[in-house]
Amino acid sequence: MQRLVLFLFILVCGSCDFFVSTQEKTEKEVRKALGEINWNEVDTYPMFDACDEYAPKSEQRTCFKNQLLERFADTLASLNLTAEKALNDTLWIDFIVDEDGFIIINEIKDNASIKDAFPGLEKDIAKRLNDITTVAPARKRSIPVSIKVRLPIIINTTE
Repeated sequence: MQRLVLFLFILVCGSCDFFVSTQEKTEKEVRKALGEINWNEVDTYPMFDACDEYAPKSEQRTCFKNQLLERFADTLASLNLTAEKALNDTLWIDFIVDEDGFIIINEIKDNASIKDAFPGLEKDIAKRLNDITTVAPARKRSIPVSIKVRLPIIINTTE
């Protein structure tokens, strides 16, 4: 009978996590939780003052995009650009809204036709866009995070 009890005791202790340290258990749980997080999406998008922070995520994204486009349009309009020939092209602006809500331009991708028609446009846009007011940063699990944004600006002029 004693052998049976001893055998059952060893079997129970050996088959569970009884001897695993709490640190190992915690690390295992953290790895599991991190594996379940979708790191390619944020919980809330960056928000301007006009956006509702309690709106559904899709509405937050739409509001952010619309407010951003409105500010970019105002910035471009303030440059008073004029073209000597017809132009229909796209200017790509890659930027980051950092965890403090500042807009930082990474790159402005244009081509030769835009550079020829509007020399110095990149510098003017970068200067003006850096002056845009800060926004509430994007959040992931209630922590402010940076978010990359690529914005196409279609330049369409007529002679």
